[in-house]
Amino acid sequence: MKTAVQTILNHEDIQNKIRRIAYQIYESNVDEQEIILAGIALNGYVIAERLKAILEEVSDLNCTLCKVTMNKTAPQGTVETSLESKEYQDKSLVLIDDVLNSGTTLIYGVKHFLDVPLKKFKTAVLVNRNHKKYPVKADFKGISLSTSLQERVKVRFKPGKDSAVLE
Repeated sequence: MKTAVQTILNHEDIQNKIRRIAYQIYESNVDEQEIILAGIALNGYVIAERLKAILEEVSDLNCTLCKVTMNKTAPQGTVETSLESKEYQDKSLVLIDDVLNSGTTLIYGVKHFLDVPLKKFKTAVLVNRNHKKYPVKADFKGISLSTSLQERVKVRFKPGKDSAVLE
């Protein structure tokens, strides 16, 4: 039996959540001059781009984008970044994804960045689910959601029609 699709966040909600996360990131990094926004492809990178635009609007932080790619079904050893490690060494970094499900994607992303000394390391997600199998948490989150294991959260970015739905 197919369950109905339920909208969790509409376009305006998503914009508001991302703006709030941007302010939280700024407050956490108010003493920094530069911050690395590392977005996990694909949707995490879209969020990172939007966070960068807001942070540059509301702060004097120099924000650098970093695209993080990995095989999300088998992430071990597949993490790659668009920046070389020396470009984020000893800097404040925020690892960003759209949904924190089991924590697999985020934990392997975290593991990759732990090989380099960072000044500060935080994580941000738009939707935080409560079904983690790894000890990873989101420092900044748009919304926390209790769901059943069978339900899936999907975030869709379309011009003027962003949404997060529960399927």
